[in-house]
Amino acid sequence: MLMWMLIFAAMFIAMVVGVVYIISRLCRMELVRGLANGNKHIQRLAVTALTVLVIAAGYVLIGMINIAIMVVHALCVWLLLDVIFWLIRKKTGRSLSYDRAVLLNVLILIVYFGWGWYGAHHIVATQYSVATQKEAEKLRIVQISDSHVGATFDGEGFAEAVQKIQKEDPDIVVITGDFVDDDTSKEDMLRSCEALGTLKARYGVYFVFGNHDKGYSNQVRGYDAAELVRNLEENGVKVLEDETVSIGEHYYLIGRQDRSEESMGRSRASMNELVQDLDQNRYMIVLDHQPNDFAAQEKSGVDLVLSGHTHGGQFFPINYLGEWMGENDMTYGIRQSGNTTFEVSSGISDWAIKFKTGCKAEYVILDIG
Repeated sequence: MLMWMLIFAAMFIAMVVGVVYIISRLCRMELVRGLANGNKHIQRLAVTALTVLVIAAGYVLIGMINIAIMVVHALCVWLLLDVIFWLIRKKTGRSLSYDRAVLLNVLILIVYFGWGWYGAHHIVATQYSVATQKEAEKLRIVQISDSHVGATFDGEGFAEAVQKIQKEDPDIVVITGDFVDDDTSKEDMLRSCEALGTLKARYGVYFVFGNHDKGYSNQVRGYDAAELVRNLEENGVKVLEDETVSIGEHYYLIGRQDRSEESMGRSRASMNELVQDLDQNRYMIVLDHQPNDFAAQEKSGVDLVLSGHTHGGQFFPINYLGEWMGENDMTYGIRQSGNTTFEVSSGISDWAIKFKTGCKAEYVILDIG
């Protein structure tokens, strides 16, 4: 929580600085000076009014968080261009027009955010093979994480993704949290649950909570966690809350409560408590939304841990900020530590943010055996 408070505070400050800086730079354009007949007051007034209008339009179309992100990126690009233009002037003695700086800034941002929009809205399959020395039949898992329904697609969009997932012929489908968001509408929640009910998998569909699924304000979205669970179960989805189920004769599936339970004054079972009565000869799969308990999970002897939450780091080049700050044990991908394999998905959508530039929107296929 502290990390997010710091990030949002820094983003707000950077946005204010960015708006002021961009306005000052736009006022230097020859085009603006010409239209204002060199009157600096008119220049500032016109540029400020246009900037506010663009931000207001952006707020309506894509929301303030996305506008803030774009302004911060524009500030960074502009500062970089200022340095480059200064070096050119220092080296050659020539001053380049600010009109060129504006054009370059716009082109860079169009390419960058176009790439980011595609990355967030184009869902791909990422496939891994996981070997085991334990006696176990082959198992194909499809993992869905961080759909945050309503962010980059609605309930119908989620249903289309489910149709694509069905073609992967999964033995089991697991949902590793943040299926819905704090402001996912009830209509979209119901449609998404119905879509999950159409999935055909030999061992069924399983769900664990993320930090957004229970909602921070039920008045906003019109339903609570109990209603979400009821609709998931009515559509054949098995909800695991610190529970273990047998999958066939060779597998355990362990579904953890999310780490956020502890910050909300509730509790969740430790890994030792979850595995203490299990047959260690079976292959043990853990579903844990936040990748933040790797040491305890490895020590407990589980074989595979599936997580999400990080969104793959969201933006280049700050992808690994959560890992650097100790909030996450891993940001994205798959790795082996001891006898335990850890996999973190970037998710098939985003929380509020409509761009991914350092990762991709994905569902994950894991073939075990």
